[in-house]
Amino acid sequence: MEFSLTTTLDLAPPAPNPSLEEPVLESIAGALRTDGYIVLRAPLPPALLGGLLRHFRSIDDRRFKRAGIGREDEHQLDRTIRSDRVFWLDRGNAYVSAYLNWMEELRLGLNRQLILGLFDYECHYAFYDRDTCYKKHLDAFHGNTNHVLSTVLYLTPNWQPRDGGELAIYPSVIHGDPEAEAPLLKVAPRFGQMVIFLSEEFPHEVLPVQRPRYSVTGWFRVNNSTAAHLDPAH
Repeated sequence: MEFSLTTTLDLAPPAPNPSLEEPVLESIAGALRTDGYIVLRAPLPPALLGGLLRHFRSIDDRRFKRAGIGREDEHQLDRTIRSDRVFWLDRGNAYVSAYLNWMEELRLGLNRQLILGLFDYECHYAFYDRDTCYKKHLDAFHGNTNHVLSTVLYLTPNWQPRDGGELAIYPSVIHGDPEAEAPLLKVAPRFGQMVIFLSEEFPHEVLPVQRPRYSVTGWFRVNNSTAAHLDPAH
């Protein structure tokens, strides 16, 4: 029996398109209001997570770019500070599109509950190979950015403590000790786990990685456009 390419593709299950459940939105909004961060154990269905990981792994390694630090004129590459590689995401893949739909629901819900003025969301795959890290930093500087909320969704299968790569989050620079050496918490990069935190408040770092680490890293942004400068640019 012969099968055409079209027939074979039609047999593939469609990407799931989960909706953000109201209790999940309530828990995120409540935690951001009181603590400024939240760790969600498994907010998205396994089928969506599996599709994202398959897409991640299908991308030619040459399309991942070395990640830099700083923006625009201050952008630089420094592997002693940051050594991951990234691939920016759009809606060209059904699983990525479903994930972006979920994030759009979250954006609207948080604007409704917390009046954050979130304008859009951008994200990329982040790949950390063995012996890589990202030293302590802020995703945004207070009063001089459009990043408001940072998000990380982990796609590393079968993570074990010996694998390293935890996200260490330090006390808020606004409400805590900006020079604190002990982390407030460490988030394991377990498959399906997600962390959301206020970009301007919490220094954080990716601890040394002992095996390949996969994640979707993103930011909700506000619109800082002026007559002379469009930001975000899309």
